[in-house]
Amino acid sequence: MSLSDPSTAVSREMLLSAFETLLQPERFKDYGPNGLQVEGAATVRKLISGVTASRALIEAAIAAGADAILVHHGLFWRGQEGCVTGWMKQRLALLLASDINLYAYHLPLDAHPDLGNNAQLGHKLGLSASKRFGEQDLGFLGAPAHGGQFEHPQALAWHIERALGRSVTLVSTDQGPINRIAWCSGGAQGYFEAAIAAGAQAFITGEISEPQAHYARECGVAYLACGHHATERYGVAALAAHVAAQLNLAHVFIDIDNPA
Repeated sequence: MSLSDPSTAVSREMLLSAFETLLQPERFKDYGPNGLQVEGAATVRKLISGVTASRALIEAAIAAGADAILVHHGLFWRGQEGCVTGWMKQRLALLLASDINLYAYHLPLDAHPDLGNNAQLGHKLGLSASKRFGEQDLGFLGAPAHGGQFEHPQALAWHIERALGRSVTLVSTDQGPINRIAWCSGGAQGYFEAAIAAGAQAFITGEISEPQAHYARECGVAYLACGHHATERYGVAALAAHVAAQLNLAHVFIDIDNPA
């Protein structure tokens, strides 16, 4: 949790403009709407950031006196039935009753070269990106920033576990040293084949599905599933902190634990 000391308030449109200028959501084909998903108070003094617009985060934001929430995973996704019932009704009722703005950015936040999930995950793991790969250039490919290498896949897994504070699922063969590493946060298991084609010796993401274990063994490229939530904690906090400092707003990042 982090807090910046405020001295001003801004309009919700000014806050939206700051996010949009940085992330340029119009460039992306996404799975849901990016931007202001729920309209709240006209004036924003305190911004809360978190990974997902869960009821727990909304309740924590209300307790913190928020006027706005920024998340990576918003409320609305392609393919939903569109009914405001159950969990959706509960979350919306809390936001509307407290007049809180909800801003959400999905793929634009993953992709930002400095403040995005992949850029920030790379910083957290001490990796320096040299190129992008995959659909919409969301994947990052690079090497350890210090110029060294990991002696084997398990050494890379141990490094990630220390950095992220959670266990890692590793699938690999008896590989030697690794210095060409690809990564894409969250549920990016579908990017594994593109990472292999880009020349990666290891691929870091949040989740694993059944096919990836076979690809890893057959292609000799290590696959490391490090948690969807765990790999996407850093971009939203970095973006909110940057914009809050720019606009002189109060900001608090609240991490709602998620084992996924």
